Amino acid sequence: MNKLRLLFLAYLALLVGFFIYSFTQVDLGLTLSKLPIYQVAGKSLQYLGFYQRPLSTLIFTLIISLLFIFYFSFLYLAKKGRLKLKTLTILTIFAAVILGFSYNAFSYDLFNYIFDARIVSHYHLIPYFYKAADFTGDPMLNFMRWTHRTYPYGPSWLILTVPLTFIGMNYFLPTFFLFKLLMTLSFLGSCVLVYKISAKLFPENKLFNVVFFAFNPLVLIESLVSAHNDIPMIFFLLLSIYLFLQKKKTLSWVSNLFSIGVKFSTGALFPLFILIEFLDRTGRKINWEKFFIAAIILSLSTVLVASLRTTFQPWYLVFPLSLAAFVPRKAYIFIPSLMASIFAVSIYIPYILMTDYAKGYPQVAQDIELVGFAAVLIFTVAALLLTKFSPKHLTN
Repeated sequence: MNKLRLLFLAYLALLVGFFIYSFTQVDLGLTLSKLPIYQVAGKSLQYLGFYQRPLSTLIFTLIISLLFIFYFSFLYLAKKGRLKLKTLTILTIFAAVILGFSYNAFSYDLFNYIFDARIVSHYHLIPYFYKAADFTGDPMLNFMRWTHRTYPYGPSWLILTVPLTFIGMNYFLPTFFLFKLLMTLSFLGSCVLVYKISAKLFPENKLFNVVFFAFNPLVLIESLVSAHNDIPMIFFLLLSIYLFLQKKKTLSWVSNLFSIGVKFSTGALFPLFILIEFLDRTGRKINWEKFFIAAIILSLSTVLVASLRTTFQPWYLVFPLSLAAFVPRKAYIFIPSLMASIFAVSIYIPYILMTDYAKGYPQVAQDIELVGFAAVLIFTVAALLLTKFSPKHLTN
């Protein structure tokens, strides 16, 4: 067995380990299954996650460290042309499937998504005017957070999620996995679109671009494990770009608006789409490299606004990373993207050790954010200085 095959098998084994580890974070007020085998295994994993926090933290730190080591290895292989499309496809699908069945270990937002849709399907009310806390006695309230907020997303998200609660017949476990399936398909669809758009615009970098996005540990955690609705938002945004390239303008605008209707962040890019529509109609050439760089800057502005409105959250970075995936060979994109991903994932280390409601956690998380921001800024400036303010593509 050659070294590359061993590397790929080791990565698959790591993903299985991460899948199992995610169940250490199952809320103590939630019983996923009454099957005897789960009761034994599940309780043991919960005990590790909640009552042996130092050991749990050590295991998690090892998992994410290995995920980043594999990530760097795959980037190197893609850069050297040693990672084939077939292998990339198998690894991506396996990661999506196995982590798609994981528990949403590092966020409670998925429960809020389910309850928002449940307000429509079960209570026949509009979630813009009602919050979870209004429905005292609902069993889901026992393990939810943020029960005092009303629905903060666009109508597109309800269009996607309300049918899932009907299909799941408002039973928690099937509905939970239907939501996870939606995120999994959105992730896979986004990876396909990164490849197809890159094949059209940046064909020499198409595999590297996919690896940059699909194997990033932060993207994997936030899209598949924690299952944030940023990934469906990103899918419809990328679909709108792909449809634009296919000259299907009407469908492109529909997809664009639907993306904004999932989560309003992609609305920041709306002026750019107006600009490229104008350039296309007037027969002028579109500089897609500049388009994506401008899109990254605008997406980062949404991260800043959201962070100032509440507080910074690691999944905010998945949006700019999905755009950076098209120009990762630029040092001032590549380096800060990696640094930001590492520090964003690192925020979960004290989360596991202390829990987010521990007295000292907010300060520790803030310290990691500040150090991370400083590191990203320093490395970005260094990259610009090294290229004499005229960044070039990373050489092969």
